[in-house]
Amino acid sequence: MENIKNTSGLELEKIKEIWAGLALTAAARAKIEEAGPILAERQLQAALRETTESRQLLEKFGTPPLVSLEGMEQILLVAEKGDMLGPEQLEQAESALAAVKRMQDYLSRGQQYQIPLAFYGENLQPLEEIRQQIHQQIRGGQVEDHATRELFDLRSQIQRTQEKRKEKAESVLRTHRDCMSDSFCVTRGGHLCVPVKKEYKFRVSGSVIDKSATGNTLFIEPTAVQKYEEELSLLQIQEDNELRRILYTLTAMIGDQLEAFRENSRIMERLDYAFSKGKLSMEWDCAAPVVGTDRRIRLTAARHPLMDRRAAVPLDFTLGEELRGVVITGPNTGGKTVALKTVALCCMLAQWGLHVPCQEAWVCMNSQYLCDIGDGQSLSENLSTFSAHITNVLDILSRVNPESLVIMDELGSGTDPTEGMGIAIAILEALRESGCLFLVTTHYPEVKEYAARTQGVTNARMTFDQDSLQPLYRMVIGEAGASCAFAIAERLGMSRAMLDVARQAAYGNAPAAQSPLVQTSGGPRIQRDRPAPRQKDLSGKFRLGDSVMLYPDRKIGIVCEPVNDRGCLRVQLPDRKIWISHKRVKLHVAADRLYPEGYDFSIIFDTVENRKKRHDMERKYTGDMTIEYGE
Repeated sequence: MENIKNTSGLELEKIKEIWAGLALTAAARAKIEEAGPILAERQLQAALRETTESRQLLEKFGTPPLVSLEGMEQILLVAEKGDMLGPEQLEQAESALAAVKRMQDYLSRGQQYQIPLAFYGENLQPLEEIRQQIHQQIRGGQVEDHATRELFDLRSQIQRTQEKRKEKAESVLRTHRDCMSDSFCVTRGGHLCVPVKKEYKFRVSGSVIDKSATGNTLFIEPTAVQKYEEELSLLQIQEDNELRRILYTLTAMIGDQLEAFRENSRIMERLDYAFSKGKLSMEWDCAAPVVGTDRRIRLTAARHPLMDRRAAVPLDFTLGEELRGVVITGPNTGGKTVALKTVALCCMLAQWGLHVPCQEAWVCMNSQYLCDIGDGQSLSENLSTFSAHITNVLDILSRVNPESLVIMDELGSGTDPTEGMGIAIAILEALRESGCLFLVTTHYPEVKEYAARTQGVTNARMTFDQDSLQPLYRMVIGEAGASCAFAIAERLGMSRAMLDVARQAAYGNAPAAQSPLVQTSGGPRIQRDRPAPRQKDLSGKFRLGDSVMLYPDRKIGIVCEPVNDRGCLRVQLPDRKIWISHKRVKLHVAADRLYPEGYDFSIIFDTVENRKKRHDMERKYTGDMTIEYGE
């Protein structure tokens, strides 16, 4: 489907599989397989009304008596060519007409409630005369004895003749008892025979029809029986002619109503498709959405259709009008991706003409659903996850228009965080400028800041209980979320010292912890000779006044305190001073290239007030004057 792009992560095939399982006919299942967003507003409204009406009928009258009429087309082709239908085929036609009649009766009950779908029953044609004729003349795969008077008389004569033939054969058996190898008559090749010992074959008048495997017994049709055999053959020919006449007559009746049969099949298939939508609505406890062309989405208590209703936390979501994009943030396993998929699926289901798993839904029609969800790594094309992600994103940006809905999970992930963040913001800006509606998830703080300051874009967070370490799976629109990594780590037992180091590495706003990061007193130890450790001297790596670049943020700062014995140095940034590991710092411009020899760095690092106090103290003693240094 051209208006759906890369939706494998949404499990649409699984949804269609469940939906198709509620249909009975191959035609309905094929239509479900081909289902996609309906782009014509009038057609979509009609499809939604059909779903609503089918559910109303299901709720009032239960499951409809639908059956598949797929085998009827072969039967109709035989009748159309003028060939004769067999009893089994005629019974199948009768069953189809009986099903049509039951469906018509079912729908007629809905007409009293003025349910429009129920009036399809007026177009069904049960063809009662044909059904009654087949019912009276065919039963159990055979033509009934009473199908016609002629057939009844012929079969009665055949039965009497068979009885006379048997009596005559048994008379011969009794008369020549000593010549017989058995005491009963047998049928061989359609002839009633007596079993005669081979040494007495001339004692019994008749024709040898067969012999036993040993050759000791001959099966002879007595001459007295043969005249009845000839009479039976003539009667059976007459019976066959009468049977063929009956079957051809019934076939001709069907041939005269070919279009009625085919119209019945089309209507039953249409009803099967309609009721499959109603069944799905009931199974998922859905609501009929309001659908329009205004660019807004509002879902109340929405659920992912493939999740257990008892476990799923309902989602409230709003997008559109002035708000064009939502950036969802929060901890891993917090439900961001599920929320993303829930919104996308609810919109898609509505535009397929289906009800939506929620309490209320207002959904806009979208010309395209453009998605980037999940690991897009391509082994066949030798693409990394990030390369596949960007390839897909670029394709989305080449297609997007103001009527598109764009869904992206973990925007800008799979590469260097700094560069990934920049790419993520660039993508969001391109989406915003396109005028589409978009919903994305991310972990980047800078993307949250972008959403907070950009018109038409807002943050949303997934709530998380820091006491129980459990996600609450609820979305709060208008607020940015945190990853909660430190809270989770602390709750799970990470030491305060390690957390301090983690915070310093992440934010650069605290000196390194002085206490041991890991307690290593427990457990056995191997005792071995070790050379005295040599402490690498880092004090000369950076000098006061050096211009340095901080990674991964690529910020420029000035060294205000050299590397200490823990490998950290202090750097002056435009707005604050921070402690940072020397491993995250690279020399940008050496101090001797920036300042003359003997330069007073207090001009850079001290406040104006401190410099004035120092000047006064150097000139004279002032007992009550102190100089304070900020952290």
